Amino acid sequence: MSEIVATMQEEMRRAFAMLSGKWKLEIMWLLNQRIHRFGELRKAIPGITQHMLTAQLRELEADGLVSRTVFAEVPPRVEYEMTAKARALGATMEALTAWWLEYGSSLPRKSAGPGRKRST
Repeated sequence: MSEIVATMQEEMRRAFAMLSGKWKLEIMWLLNQRIHRFGELRKAIPGITQHMLTAQLRELEADGLVSRTVFAEVPPRVEYEMTAKARALGATMEALTAWWLEYGSSLPRKSAGPGRKRST
């Protein structure tokens, strides 16, 4: 393997690590649709716990992919949205959606993963 390919493979490994996580891609897909509040995300992702959603959002925020806006209101209001860096993945999200629409019905349904509720 050439040095350039090896370097690119390492860079892609870093990118995959940043986007991997049980719910990160699902969170990113939802935020690609629109800004969400915490409770909206929790309701939209079957099986995710409050603790896990908080952890995944914090990691995405630390990586510069999600921004968190706290409004000075009572009760407090917090909104999450994709950053410009993450919006650059929009074409990837759209391609993944198109791929799923084309092939999703022919794939095994087991891919919901352990502990995940399947939507029907």
